[in-house]
Amino acid sequence: MIEIWLCYCIFPMIAGFVLDLILGDPQKITHPVVFMGKLISVLEKKLLTGRKKQASKRGQFAAGCLTVLIVAVSGTLFPAAAAALCAAVHPALGMAVSSLLCWQMLAAKSLKRESMKVCDAFRRGNMEEARQAVSMIVGRDVSVLDEEGIVKAAVETVTENTSDGVIAPMFYMTLGGPAGGWLYKSVNTMDSMIGYRNEKYEFFGKCAARTDDVLNFIPARISGILMIAAAALTGMDAAGALRVFLRDRKKHESPNSAQTESACAGALGIRLAGPAVYSGVRREKPYLGDALRRPEAEDICRANRLMYVTSVLGVFSAAAFAGVIAGTVLL
Repeated sequence: MIEIWLCYCIFPMIAGFVLDLILGDPQKITHPVVFMGKLISVLEKKLLTGRKKQASKRGQFAAGCLTVLIVAVSGTLFPAAAAALCAAVHPALGMAVSSLLCWQMLAAKSLKRESMKVCDAFRRGNMEEARQAVSMIVGRDVSVLDEEGIVKAAVETVTENTSDGVIAPMFYMTLGGPAGGWLYKSVNTMDSMIGYRNEKYEFFGKCAARTDDVLNFIPARISGILMIAAAALTGMDAAGALRVFLRDRKKHESPNSAQTESACAGALGIRLAGPAVYSGVRREKPYLGDALRRPEAEDICRANRLMYVTSVLGVFSAAAFAGVIAGTVLL
């Protein structure tokens, strides 16, 4: 049993991470998350749109729960079946396919590539290009952002997705191979599409949002702790990262999103978060960190350095965990 776990969970997770570092997201094939998004949209149309006026709050919530169940089961069964069928043909083929399936759920390189477009635009002195670039990776209204706001938005996206796009998928791949990673990603995609507290999704998206909170609870905290260690390894302010992490990590309405943001804010010595505008509506959010200096474009590069080192530490931690378990069982 332990050999199966190592061959189809741990090794594919590590191989998938290496593939992501080298290749990033596949550019010429449709990413699986796109298919997840299309399924979510179809279910939303069938279960919510056109019925919302007739549906009670309880009915909308039930429809949202059904959506979560269908998408999560679909997102789990496909990689599990694909890996199992390939393993039945030959164990090496099963490991290879599992590695490819894990690779598709990780986003370290693509996160760096897209966020560095913002930094590169500032280096060229083109603020409008930077604004356009950041609009591709954040959900807030970027038209109201000044240079500092654009930098903060990019840094916050990198730090939050260090957990959502790298450490959390790794965590579930460590436990359940590609099926675990795809399960997590399907729920995370639902949260990003329908997990909003607004008139349309208040009840329909509640199950997706709460499920995402549960699945992210442990990985988010692991990510924050690893990011503090990454700050020490990269020569940033590890003491500040720890101090702000302990002080500010529970300030956000979400129980998870401030874990890595607070650690990054402390490591960089800047203040993140604060009020933001979404769809023309200003939302008041607490600040994270201390304004020891003003955010600058190079902070995006520093945030990516933290993200990469945190990710590598995540791989090492998973490998060490696997080594301890394997050693305990096999001895």
